[in-house]
Amino acid sequence: MSQMPRQAALPTCPSCAEPFDAGDRFCGACGYDLSAVPPRPDDHPTLTMTVSAQSPPAQPAPAQSPSAQGTTHRTGTVGAEAPGANGAAVPGAGANGAAGVSGVPLPPPAAAAPAAPRTAPAAPVAGVRFHRPSEPDEYALQAPDPRVAAEAAAVAEPAKVCVACRAGRVDDDGYCENCGHAQPRERDHMEAESGPIAAVSDRGLRHHRNEDSFGLGRTALPDGSPALVAIVCDGVSSATRPDDASLAAAKAASESLLAALPLGAHPQQAMHEAIVAASHAVNALADEPATAREQAPHQNSPACTLVGSVVTAGLLVVGWVGDSRAYWVPADRSSPPARLTEDDSWAAQMVAAGLMSEAEAYADERAHAITGWLGADAYELEPHTASFKPDRPGVVVVCTDGLWNYAEAAEEMAEILPPDAAVRPLHSARVLVGHALDGGGHDNVTVALVPFPAAVQGAGSA
Repeated sequence: MSQMPRQAALPTCPSCAEPFDAGDRFCGACGYDLSAVPPRPDDHPTLTMTVSAQSPPAQPAPAQSPSAQGTTHRTGTVGAEAPGANGAAVPGAGANGAAGVSGVPLPPPAAAAPAAPRTAPAAPVAGVRFHRPSEPDEYALQAPDPRVAAEAAAVAEPAKVCVACRAGRVDDDGYCENCGHAQPRERDHMEAESGPIAAVSDRGLRHHRNEDSFGLGRTALPDGSPALVAIVCDGVSSATRPDDASLAAAKAASESLLAALPLGAHPQQAMHEAIVAASHAVNALADEPATAREQAPHQNSPACTLVGSVVTAGLLVVGWVGDSRAYWVPADRSSPPARLTEDDSWAAQMVAAGLMSEAEAYADERAHAITGWLGADAYELEPHTASFKPDRPGVVVVCTDGLWNYAEAAEEMAEILPPDAAVRPLHSARVLVGHALDGGGHDNVTVALVPFPAAVQGAGSA
């Protein structure tokens, strides 16, 4: 059965949605200017952005006659450009889409089909709002993170250069990234000078750390005369934390002397009390958690040896426990030098008992086994003290066995000590440490030089 062809759907008014013919210029129901707004397209977008049929458009054009509309609604000009049906500019197009003279509209061209939709107007359609918050002219910058600033400052610090190859960078563990050489730590080499006295300590060439320590100081006796103090300690390598033991002993002994001498204590008695104070300081390390963590089976408590000297205007006092030594070297070298201490060692006991000569005893492998030390496991604390009244100026050499192993006799020590040691103590101490290193540096090396008598210049607490 044949069917009649279906007529195309008539376009509707954009304002009231009433149908109208293709040739109509105005809506017959509401008078809407159909030439100004294109008819609604047949296909609808997914999100409708147009005004609903119930809400009137913004500023609708009033119904006018064809002649009045051409003169009042829009004024055409010869050659003026107006948007065409597809949004493109059409030269000379007036309000009705045809070229004409101002105020005289031309009849629109015949259209058999609805015109193509034009682009959306620039102004927003009524009923659709765009919420755009006002933006400031300038945005405030956020405060920098202090952790990031600290990291940047750390990176900006100059990198440490290897002391061996002078080219590689030193990592956080203290090794060169280029040659792998271990860099010296703070205690590997220490130097100090306090007026006329000075001390130098070095790790040596064989030990992995420096287990020696020293303390220097100057003060005044009650009568105003000066007093010089030097303490040298040697950590016992077979004990736990020997480096901490020597540091604690040197600090406690020097502080005790510098506190007691200005109060009128006799220098020899003050030295005895200083050794006792150093012993208490080392004993306290045995009760610290660090000792329990580091102590291996069959290992002794923290321990060290000590030797010290107090020099006043007319008196020289020495004190010691262990095998660290003190030597007397006259300034003019006209009289012989002397060793002022006796070792607490196996070799010294053999010589004192007459069982061996000094050469035989010190050649034995047990020679440096000490019989006295500071530490919680010491048999009995026996501080040794001695006082002297030299009749001429000179220098007291206070040192550990890391030095006197290479200059054991007093004559040998006097030979390597520079003649100007009394006026250049730091330089002379460096010379003595260098002698031990040149000899092999098998042990830590520490030496302090104290001139006698104590000079009045520069006296005071330090």
